[in-house]
Amino acid sequence: MKALLLARVNAGAVAVLAVLTLSACLLVGGLPRAMQASFDDALRKDLRAAGADQIDLTVRYEPRGGDSGISSHAMFMQFDDIFRGKMPAALDRIVTPAGAGTSHLSLKSVNTPMVGTTTKFLNVGWLSNGDRQVTWVEGRAPAATKDNVMEIGVARTAVGGHMGFALGATYRIGATDPTTVKVVGVFEPKRAEDPYWRHNQEFLQINEVVRPGAADADLYYTALIDASSLPALQDSDRRVVYAWIMGVEPGQVGTQGFTGVLDALNDFTRELGLMSPSFSPYVLDTRLKAVLESFMDELATAQTILYLLLGGLLVVALGVAALATQLVTERLDPTLSLMRARGGSLARITWTGTSVIALATLPAALIGYGLSYLVPGGTTPIVHLAPALVPLTALAFAAVRQANAHRSPLNERRGDVASPRPSARRVTLEILVIGLALGGAYMVRSRGLATDVATQGQDPFLLLVPVALTLAAALITLRCYPYPLRLVVWLASRGRPAVPFLGLTRAARARSFSTLPVLILLPALAVAIFASVISTGLTRTQTLAAWQAAGAPITMRTDLEYDAAAIERIKQVPGVETVVPAQTGRVQLGIGTQKLEIIAIDLAAYRDLAKDSPLDLPAPPTGDGIPALVSPDLRDRPKLDIGWQSRMTLTPKGEIASVPGFFHGSMFALVPFDANERAGTRTAVNALLIKGDADVAALTAAAKVDSRVTTYAQRHAAIVEDPLTEMIQLALLVVTLALAAYAIVAVIVSLVISAADRTAALSFLRTLGLSTGQAQRLTVLEVSPLIVITALVGLGLGLGLPAALGPGIDLSSYAGDLAVDPTDPDLLTPILLGVGLTVVAILGALVHTTITRRRTLGSVLRVGD
Repeated sequence: MKALLLARVNAGAVAVLAVLTLSACLLVGGLPRAMQASFDDALRKDLRAAGADQIDLTVRYEPRGGDSGISSHAMFMQFDDIFRGKMPAALDRIVTPAGAGTSHLSLKSVNTPMVGTTTKFLNVGWLSNGDRQVTWVEGRAPAATKDNVMEIGVARTAVGGHMGFALGATYRIGATDPTTVKVVGVFEPKRAEDPYWRHNQEFLQINEVVRPGAADADLYYTALIDASSLPALQDSDRRVVYAWIMGVEPGQVGTQGFTGVLDALNDFTRELGLMSPSFSPYVLDTRLKAVLESFMDELATAQTILYLLLGGLLVVALGVAALATQLVTERLDPTLSLMRARGGSLARITWTGTSVIALATLPAALIGYGLSYLVPGGTTPIVHLAPALVPLTALAFAAVRQANAHRSPLNERRGDVASPRPSARRVTLEILVIGLALGGAYMVRSRGLATDVATQGQDPFLLLVPVALTLAAALITLRCYPYPLRLVVWLASRGRPAVPFLGLTRAARARSFSTLPVLILLPALAVAIFASVISTGLTRTQTLAAWQAAGAPITMRTDLEYDAAAIERIKQVPGVETVVPAQTGRVQLGIGTQKLEIIAIDLAAYRDLAKDSPLDLPAPPTGDGIPALVSPDLRDRPKLDIGWQSRMTLTPKGEIASVPGFFHGSMFALVPFDANERAGTRTAVNALLIKGDADVAALTAAAKVDSRVTTYAQRHAAIVEDPLTEMIQLALLVVTLALAAYAIVAVIVSLVISAADRTAALSFLRTLGLSTGQAQRLTVLEVSPLIVITALVGLGLGLGLPAALGPGIDLSSYAGDLAVDPTDPDLLTPILLGVGLTVVAILGALVHTTITRRRTLGSVLRVGD
């Protein structure tokens, strides 16, 4: 018989298998691509945030005596070609070509004093593409040096002011063999925010450097010269630095070539050392390696959580595919048994049945795999491997099951009469699995986890222990649940109603196929609940971190003072509900140089402002004098003598770990708002904590003094809008929903698989007078116990996994550096998942009995029954 005909006859079951295969392949193929995209986005965001001056590759060369031999743009380019030729391929792919992006060449003098002053330094420098980066607003661009006068251009910000530059003025620079320079032009940058200028800020602004013990600051500025003046600078006695800047394009850096870039940086540094002249090395100046290594720690945690979720999803998807395969093969059993009885070979029977599964799974798997490419992101091996496992599992399960079921003609068996006794080999294997799972969990808790994920990969204990624990819990559930159920059956047999006894007896004698639904339901529930617990804990901690960083819905601070009129104007701004003033300062502790952070605030008013927030603020300090709450490192001091607006003595009355929005970790103290008034001076308010949803621009306008405004919304957005954080939250949501759906599908499919046996049993009982209501109750009692017990075990395992995997799920980098505590979960979502699964099972049983009630006994019972 052709497989296509069998598939058409059993189109419903085949369609279910195809849909489940397609969805599974789409999920396990698309989710890793989305994960990879988020990894790359997060890395590129970190690179851009670090700035071009930090991540670009800059080869610096400072000649120490003698002529460097580089006196023209062309000679600079020759060396640029040499350096790029020595660059490993992994670096060459991520740097921009010469003259593109932030790639450029430069020559700058260093610490060149101006004649006639000891605090002013005028350096000169050349930029290879500086003419394309500036607009000359006065005068003209510098030209070649002639008559021993070097022409320079200065930024508009350097004209006048402390340096006193003026168009047309000449200056003498250099301690020995001074050079005359003349200002011939004034420029402005075309785009001051361009990353190009991160390397060349000294051309745009005057730098002030205060030396210890000096009365005045030293002023430094670098003026722009033309390439034609390079020989004059080369032949002088100036200290100069040559630089070849090879800009890194963040968009070309990805996490898949992560370690290759790190290795290439080491190789390039070694190559530069080998080609360096004597006593004047070529130095690679970049923090790219430090930025990448810092990102590695954040990435390792994200990969741990996401691949843990992906592994659980894959295991459940494979189980559901196997369960749907069993549904199809059971529908094929009558036909294949007839073929076997008529002389069909076991190989032919197995091939025919497996071909039907192939018709359902292979096209669906290809479609799901193809659809996964619609998800943006990089391709990793798991993108190809995981979708392939789904149809292969279904085909292997179908082949093994049919070869076993039809090894003898008309090999009919009943598994509902007596529970089969497990073999000694199977019991030994199950005990081994349980022992390994418990041992692995103990090892994770005792020895910790491998932290060098970039070189060693994910710790196998972290990836395998959850699977082993789930399998162990499923095996224990399957072995142990009949025993308490038999006790209930014995109690039910003592009563007169027959329905409880019959329903619970059938549940206690469940066929062997019940193993597969449990092996699906339990990991699905456990991982879904684990994901919901982690997600809830992460969301809660992110909210707390944002409150601790902001201190209030809106916090305003100034270096001056908010007078009474300013505070009153701010209170009148639309959206402002409450304003709590405060005074902050950095004060002298004792009579030495030790400093203390301090804030004077009405803590009772602050507590009222933050009453709807997760902040846990202490009660106000009370007592004589000036009571204070102090940081932990000051708790043992009986008195604190400080100099603020006047000398005052604080009396520690309690300990506080931080002041949200202001202090954390350093020495600090919190005192009553009128502390300075108690010491005989007035309170100068320089901070405002505001409750409400007011416009920031309106607040700063009302203050009429320069203010720094921090809002809870800004802090919260900065935490949650990180690409890795967004991906973790999205993956937790997707996996929770997918696993919950798979759990429901497993319940429904298991009901359908057992439908024929249950219908036959109910039909027999109907001939004995079983009513429709009794049939419904009997069905519910039959299917509910295992579902309820599995749901409870899955709930407990899901809640216990965060504690079992504690060392491996440090999510603090995604929650404002606050530790996420998943061991104190919100139980609402986990309980809803478990209850929802049980309700679906009961509803499915009721629907099933309603459908079978319409069937006549003659359509179910055979002649002779």
